[in-house]
Amino acid sequence: MARFREKLARRGIKLMLDFVPNHTAPDHPWVRSHPDYYVEGSVAALAHTPYNYLRVETDRGPKMLAYGRDPNFPGWPDTLQLNYTNPELQRARIDELIAIAGKCDGVRCDMAMLLLPEIFERTWGITPEPFWPKATAAVHARYPAFTFMAEVYWDLEWTLQQQGFAYCYDKRLYDRLREGHVGPIRDHLLAGLDYQDKLTRFLENHDEPRAASEFRWPQHRAAAVITCLAPGLRFFHQGQFEGVRMRVRTHLGRGPIEPVDKEVALFYAGPLQVLKTGAFRDGTWSQIQPGLDWSGNSTSGGFVAYTWAGEDGSRYVVVVNYAGNQAQCRLPLPFPEFRGKPVRLTDLMGIEVYDRDGSEMVDSGLYIDHAPWHYNVFELRVTQE
Repeated sequence: MARFREKLARRGIKLMLDFVPNHTAPDHPWVRSHPDYYVEGSVAALAHTPYNYLRVETDRGPKMLAYGRDPNFPGWPDTLQLNYTNPELQRARIDELIAIAGKCDGVRCDMAMLLLPEIFERTWGITPEPFWPKATAAVHARYPAFTFMAEVYWDLEWTLQQQGFAYCYDKRLYDRLREGHVGPIRDHLLAGLDYQDKLTRFLENHDEPRAASEFRWPQHRAAAVITCLAPGLRFFHQGQFEGVRMRVRTHLGRGPIEPVDKEVALFYAGPLQVLKTGAFRDGTWSQIQPGLDWSGNSTSGGFVAYTWAGEDGSRYVVVVNYAGNQAQCRLPLPFPEFRGKPVRLTDLMGIEVYDRDGSEMVDSGLYIDHAPWHYNVFELRVTQE
């Protein structure tokens, strides 16, 4: 792994490992040597809810240990639940994280919110001391550049960001894109950039259905443009670029061989090329609220639009009709420097090129008329001074 990490580093790629903080496998050495590291049940608990407990042999005799779980579902029978009310367990886990940090550049922490005291108490009826602030601080004291990313749900992203996580899964945006509710999508993107810049944006991961099977193709493309080109960490899954449709469980060592969907592969080459542009990585982002083109035309409510401005003066507009109907709107552009100048709009993900008056785009708004699920990623350049 050390050699692999070195090869990645030479290519400017960092190595992130998966860390499962909530539970271990039933055959972990701690089960025998440190059963007090786990949530313990009783013979009565095993008899009452056999789907939540397992009888195991330990160095201290037989024990009834709890399966790992979250508060909403029965236990996961391939796991045993760690007990974070035990200070020794917390110290052991911090030592483990420090050791891991010496071998990679970051960790993706599985179901990280389950360790929060209020969630742990809701699940087990016992309340641990906060773990993540101590753990992230201890690791960063040794490895300041180490990156923590949290898999997190239930609107607890901000909480974990405040406890040392550089990034948190943005399940809320994914759900709203899947449901097709444009207003909530725009509302979600109104959050402050101190929050959005730390969100991990995705269309699929190993816990979700494949995007190629979950989204109809026109909607898939529109959702991908919104996700890939919004602020935050862009997160892609193995097989997503090839249009893989079969979700492979993590317990399996391999999955079926699927042919590459050439249309999907050709599409994803577009946003990946756009993301090489400096403005989409280091520029200033701003959402645009689409305006009516004429009174009574409610189709403007189907648009999601925003701009990126690079430090080098480059300017871009991303606009998506996230609806299954033709739609029109006006987009007032936040680029006053275009007033009084002719501006050329070139679509970086298509063939469209338009010449527009800069004053009109800033004051009245750029006129957009889109087919269902259509999108543009425009580069804006002044054609003459």
